[in-house]
Amino acid sequence: MRFLTFGLVVLAACALVPLALSNGGAWWWGAGAAAALALLGVYDLVQPKHALLRNYPIIGHGRYLMEAVRPEIRQYFIEDDTDGRPYDREQRSLIYQRAKGQSEYDAFGSELRVGEVGYEWLEHSLAARDLHHARWRVTFGEGTCAQPYSAALFNISAMSFGSLGPRAIESLSAGAREGEFWQNTGEGGVSRYHLAGGGDLVWQLGTGYFGARRADGGFDEARFKVQAAHERVRMIEVKLSQGAKPGHGGILPANKITDVISEARGVPKGKDCMSPPGHSAFSTPRELVRFVARLREVSGGKPVGIKLCVGRPVEVLALVKAMHAEGEAPDFITVDGGEGGTGAAPVEFADHMGTPLREGLVLVRDALVGAGLRDRVRLVASAKVVTAMDIARLIALGADTCNAARSFMIALGCIQAQVCHTNECPAGVATLDPSRNRAIHVPTKSERVRRFQAKTLDALAEIVGATGLSHPHELTPDRFLRRTGLDDVRSLAELHPPVARGALLDGHAPERLQHLWDQADPDAFAPRGHVER
Repeated sequence: MRFLTFGLVVLAACALVPLALSNGGAWWWGAGAAAALALLGVYDLVQPKHALLRNYPIIGHGRYLMEAVRPEIRQYFIEDDTDGRPYDREQRSLIYQRAKGQSEYDAFGSELRVGEVGYEWLEHSLAARDLHHARWRVTFGEGTCAQPYSAALFNISAMSFGSLGPRAIESLSAGAREGEFWQNTGEGGVSRYHLAGGGDLVWQLGTGYFGARRADGGFDEARFKVQAAHERVRMIEVKLSQGAKPGHGGILPANKITDVISEARGVPKGKDCMSPPGHSAFSTPRELVRFVARLREVSGGKPVGIKLCVGRPVEVLALVKAMHAEGEAPDFITVDGGEGGTGAAPVEFADHMGTPLREGLVLVRDALVGAGLRDRVRLVASAKVVTAMDIARLIALGADTCNAARSFMIALGCIQAQVCHTNECPAGVATLDPSRNRAIHVPTKSERVRRFQAKTLDALAEIVGATGLSHPHELTPDRFLRRTGLDDVRSLAELHPPVARGALLDGHAPERLQHLWDQADPDAFAPRGHVER
């Protein structure tokens, strides 16, 4: 039976070829198809790579065909509105609706299972307010920078030119300009397409120091000064790690370094380009704090922050202890969640490395509050941020502003095909292929980006008004409730109890946090007494 299909095809070829030779005409079509399939079957029998095809010639290809279309069949015909991953259909639909200016209302009630463990809700007030279309800003670098920056509550997270195509980058930049919010460049540097849209930029400086790089890959302060002086660069962010692949470097192969990428990153063509796992400009928490202060000075007083995905908590405490010891601090800290990530990453890193955003944000918040530094450092939450409720919850847990990357990709038209690393993005977003990237019409897509951000903040204003408050920063964790058992409900304040200001300094912080503080060393990321093996 395994060879039945192959046998029938061979018999058909043997019968049709003589008929075609004698009668010609339409017989050639059938004979040609049968002969081609017969040759394919012969090849399947002798090829060494696929055992399945050797045992099931011809028909075995059906398995690979079904495997190829399985994601699309599941996404469009099988999965429920709330089942998809990493973004379900309900989330994607909401982004599309807001980006396109369509109705975003649902009828007949929520599809969420409100009785299941993990369901969360926000307490509203009987004294609700009308805050329709309210727009709030947060100032970064106030009191410490010569050029402080007034930021929106919802901005575009790090996405490099190269991982996204030129028209996608330009559309995001133009949308940010029109909506008056920022776009993070990603560690690939400030490209001409980031500048073309005219939006405010946060220049991310990763381990490769792209845009401020010496020939040997080290940090070049003179080149940094030139780039940081650009009027569109509003802030600088030193990336320590990211949620998708924390602690993982990378190689940009020589064949992918185009003229524009070479220009943006400051790397030569024809050579592989390394992004090491760690920085070479500093090696201890204290050195990092001093490096940030130096960047602020060299940039002419622009806000400088750091981005990290929380790994070992003691390292976060060591960094905060170094801030306290030096009397210096970054102007902001971007906390990325382990669930984040727009580009490709090793499966083990994507699935099992990095603290999820909520727990990471709370740890950094508690460390700063406990050390008496929270007022000096803005907190940015960055990961899977889709709705206004996501923003409200993160602000209640300590964030000043929020970033999103994939949500803005979806606003551009991304269909979550999850082929970002193949250069074959069907929507033309995550590809450098000109024939695919041309699908992005910058004026149309930039308006979608602007509209999605604006409508999300409109929804945030309505949520805050429904609570009876006047500003998102008045939201507190006790207003958010989470079902933790079939008959148990707790507030986020109970699940993540706040730390008193200065508690770490006077020894009255919660036991685990205080122990981490006592073990933290401002002159080493390893805890005190740690011996390398």
